[in-house]
Amino acid sequence: MTITTLVTHSGGFHADEVLSTVILTRLYPDARVLRTRAREEITPAADRVIYDVGGTYDPEARIFDHHQRESPLREDETPYSSFGLIWKHFGMDYLKSFDIPEADLEKIHGSFDRGFVLPVDQVDNGTVSVSEAGPLSSLTLPGLIETLKPVFDDTDPEGETRGFHAAVEIARQFVEARVARSAAKRRAELLAAEAVRAAGDSPILELPMGMPFRPAVIEAGADHLLFVVTPRPGGDWTLGGIRKHDEGFEQRADLPAAWGGLSGAELEAVSGVPGATFCHKALFIAAATSREAILQMAALAVEEARRLAPAPGTAEPGTPDGQG
Repeated sequence: MTITTLVTHSGGFHADEVLSTVILTRLYPDARVLRTRAREEITPAADRVIYDVGGTYDPEARIFDHHQRESPLREDETPYSSFGLIWKHFGMDYLKSFDIPEADLEKIHGSFDRGFVLPVDQVDNGTVSVSEAGPLSSLTLPGLIETLKPVFDDTDPEGETRGFHAAVEIARQFVEARVARSAAKRRAELLAAEAVRAAGDSPILELPMGMPFRPAVIEAGADHLLFVVTPRPGGDWTLGGIRKHDEGFEQRADLPAAWGGLSGAELEAVSGVPGATFCHKALFIAAATSREAILQMAALAVEEARRLAPAPGTAEPGTPDGQG
């Protein structure tokens, strides 16, 4: 039978049922969203999905609550919120509603679950507090959704409903953007992996366009790569470093120190490369007017990095046995 009604609780709203509604209203765009606590409405029926209310978790009956004493748990025993349950059972169908290759669905589903859904589960169940985000706590998605609730002295009986639907539409933008970025990241991984293969033993990775590339470098074990060359819209090219770690800004090799903060004719003179246009003072990116010029700069950067590299078996400054 066609789903005609999506049932969740009335009153104050939170991120979990708002985000659940985002998923379900894409899958069932013609269904009405009913916010209620009336027992007759939250009784399972063939034409409805009930979530974040109802006192039980029964996928066959399409009821997805998590407030009961024996609440559902993830494999690591993190309690689910209604969003986690809805994503578990409807997330794959949600992703299939986008133009995502079949081969990428499982990976994107898992990535979205870990990076977006799980934190909502944790906050909603109190295993993590948004206060852990420090001064940014009010800017987390659960925190922002809370700000859409009516203020305490708003006595309009429709205020909660208006706030809820406003929150759903705002949250929808974030969910769809996150899914789109996850799909794009997967496309980038495939393109970057091909570029890594094409680079062979060269220390220079040339990409066809700007894209996330470090995961492909790490997965390939391409420790010999030092710099990345990329065209930019408008016809110029960039030369960048490759970060050593996921966190922080330390690079495998910096651009030549003599270039730092220079631009135009001054950079051309110091580098000896006609067409060199800019080098950031932090030595992580430089630019030139052509591919030929940027590859000349890349070759010079590699030469300088190798000249400054510690000899084999020699510890880097400040690190015991070179293991830092």
